[in-house]
Amino acid sequence: MSAIRNSIRAGFLGRAFATLSAANAVSAAVEAGRRPRARDLQDLGIDPASFGQVIR
Repeated sequence: MSAIRNSIRAGFLGRAFATLSAANAVSAAVEAGRRPRARDLQDLGIDPASFGQVIR
């Protein structure tokens, strides 16, 4: 496999892992009644400023 293909695969897997990790962290924070970290919300495409308006 070429180096380009390996970097594409590694990039995809890295992003997929980061997204799953962020989803897990946000879910755990919400279940515990805490506010999730802004970075985890951003990784999921959620605006951290508007998150407080949705969850009360």
